[in-house]
Amino acid sequence: MLEDAVTKWHSALEVLAASGELGQGKVSIIRMTRVIDVDGTLVLVAGSSFAKDIIDKSRDPIGRALMTAWGKEVPFEVMIDTSGDPVPPPAPPIAPPVVHPTAMADAGSAPSTLSPPSVPSGVPLAQQMPSALMTGRTDFAMGENGSSTGSTGSNPFAATAPAGSDGSTLNPRYTFDAYVTGSSNRFAHAASIAVAEAPARAYNPLFIYGGSGLGKTHLLHAIGHYARTLDPTMRIKYVNSEEFTADFIAAVRDNRDNGSLDSFKRRYRDVDILLVDDIQFLADKEQTLEEFFHTFNALHSAGKQVVLTADQPPKAMNNLDERLRSRFEWGLLADVQPPDLETRMAILSLKARAEGLDLPMDVLEYIASRVTTNIRELEGALIRVTAFASLNQQTIDQTLAEMVLRDIISDPASEEITTPLIMAQTADYFGITVDDLCSANRSRLIVHARHIAMYLCRELTDLSLPKIGREFGGRDHTTVMSADKKIRQQMAERRSTFNQVTEMTSRIKQAALEQN
Repeated sequence: MLEDAVTKWHSALEVLAASGELGQGKVSIIRMTRVIDVDGTLVLVAGSSFAKDIIDKSRDPIGRALMTAWGKEVPFEVMIDTSGDPVPPPAPPIAPPVVHPTAMADAGSAPSTLSPPSVPSGVPLAQQMPSALMTGRTDFAMGENGSSTGSTGSNPFAATAPAGSDGSTLNPRYTFDAYVTGSSNRFAHAASIAVAEAPARAYNPLFIYGGSGLGKTHLLHAIGHYARTLDPTMRIKYVNSEEFTADFIAAVRDNRDNGSLDSFKRRYRDVDILLVDDIQFLADKEQTLEEFFHTFNALHSAGKQVVLTADQPPKAMNNLDERLRSRFEWGLLADVQPPDLETRMAILSLKARAEGLDLPMDVLEYIASRVTTNIRELEGALIRVTAFASLNQQTIDQTLAEMVLRDIISDPASEEITTPLIMAQTADYFGITVDDLCSANRSRLIVHARHIAMYLCRELTDLSLPKIGREFGGRDHTTVMSADKKIRQQMAERRSTFNQVTEMTSRIKQAALEQN
């Protein structure tokens, strides 16, 4: 695999040199990079920040050269190796060996012949379940990107524990107290409470699946908060699959010099609860999936809890290794469905109270009956209505809600909305280019346009935050979160921003309709 990647990389270099798109000096600098192929992602290892900047600014011509050499589009990342090792000459190619995950499981890794946990025979199902599964709570998720409030008081479900030394990054807003339950999610919610109360004793692993924007991420964070409230010494690690992949790639790259693979293993195995979001994105990443297999085995055999989320059950994940598929099914599978009308109204009511609003019941029912796909879109609709009313100093009633939402109510075209379409329409609206949106340009106009485009990608597509960030020049998911929050605030404070978002939403949906 490595030899093939190196050979094709040198072919790409020749294509790049012959194209004349870059000067000889830049090509010479690019020639000095090393390459590593990790799960189909080509990692270009530069020897300095200067070289990395040259490569980053030459992404388009490099991408075209890679496509010529590989015969297909090749995703690539750029990293810096400042170890001081001599850089290999352009020819013959010399590259560091790739450390395959199959060879890096240490002596403490669990064998691949683990047996699934047994359930005592003759015990009624109700007796096998912790008490949390026998009761229902009247709370629900404010969406995977939503906020929530409510007095925490002495309620342990609402307690927010400080981040632990395990490096966990739990969102303080995602607690059980901020999660509204209904028939669509009550089982997953109760199972999550049971796992937090008895890690590795209730269900291990707990596998939560369902569509985007239904509260799966919220449940993961809530498990972490509640478990740490019950035991402040609990070591908890939350990560989404894309962060796990990036962490693994960096560990493979750096392992030769500083043993970063061992450090990587410790980060994910020396924990009491591992929370992994969107595990489906690992399905086609062979090396990363192999490493996760060993991580799962190590945790399970050590009696540690694993909680996973995905957009579908394990049996429907076609590219998933059969060994992992069977392990994911050892514990409990809990699905989350789109909320019913009553639950959607409860979500809107809770969100409105959190914002200090007293909305008429007919307005809540109108929004809830028109927005049915997921909680994120439901919350976005409420924000638009309240923002419009605030800007125009109008009373919120059903007539106003109908007027504000007439262009964003779900329609078949919305399923065809893509990030490139949103970026193209945004660039056209603001008189800039798509490259400007992806660039490091910090001019006020471009930053504002970029923030709106990120907000619309979050609202109109099912893409995760890391994926949206990558579409905008490889930005971090926290940048997308910040942009989303900023535009939501501006929509309630600035008429110009509200009008821009409204008009662009209409343009994007019209463009999507014309493509059908």
